[in-house]
Amino acid sequence: MDTLPALPALFLSHGSPMIALEPGAAGAFMQRLGPAIDATFGRPRAILAVSAHTLTREPVLLAAERHAAVPDFGGFPQALYEMRYDAPGAPALAQEVKALLAASGVTAHALGEGGLDHGIWTPLRYLYPQADVPVLPLAWMPMAPPAQQFAMGQALARLRESGVLVMGSGSITHNLRLLSTFTGRAPMDAPEKPESLAFRQWFAERAAARDWEALFDYRAQAPHAALMHPTDEHLLPWYVTAGAGGRDVAPLRLHQSHTYGALGMDAYGFGEEAQRLREALAAQ
Repeated sequence: MDTLPALPALFLSHGSPMIALEPGAAGAFMQRLGPAIDATFGRPRAILAVSAHTLTREPVLLAAERHAAVPDFGGFPQALYEMRYDAPGAPALAQEVKALLAASGVTAHALGEGGLDHGIWTPLRYLYPQADVPVLPLAWMPMAPPAQQFAMGQALARLRESGVLVMGSGSITHNLRLLSTFTGRAPMDAPEKPESLAFRQWFAERAAARDWEALFDYRAQAPHAALMHPTDEHLLPWYVTAGAGGRDVAPLRLHQSHTYGALGMDAYGFGEEAQRLREALAAQ
């Protein structure tokens, strides 16, 4: 592998597809995030993306030469379906990732197919709007528990040392039923529900304490866990990227906000390099 500056791993809450049209505080943060990464570490040579919306029974690497944005949603404004994000792929990186996973006992498949789900292209439109960084989506298994997701992330840690940005995309709280009101969707700036705030605070506190056992057991220990995550595919990418950062350094919450009253939009950085990124963001 080339000698490049090590990068932090990142978890970004994309919330819903509407973030592409209504950036809010999280979108503004992500607009600052790409330049902060470039200024601090240099442009990543590629992005390994683990999204809540690309799921399989076994790990699959989408190793196409080119990707396009996939409108994998329904019932949204027409402008959302017309958005594009045509990014280069990373087929050579797919072989590196496949080998790293194999060394940890995980068999991954590489397919010459492409497409970026909205959990990938909506944040990347803010981070790298020119779509000039190669992207490699890693489809993953949502039935695996948090500890197993963390172990897969640990197998990918070496990628950070060679200029690859390991990016998880989901949502720190995600129960879309809570966004509805009698008159339709709650306003974007609706006050946060206490249950959402309690969950986000618990998660941030346990992360800062490196209480991995509590975090792995979040469904039993976190307040309102089943309400905030009726299914947990939007939270599990957090564990993959946390694993890529390692157990010895506390995850850093780089951004905290919410939308529509119950959709947590927090972002985290993992690994020793996350502190440098936090400082770069603060200095902007």
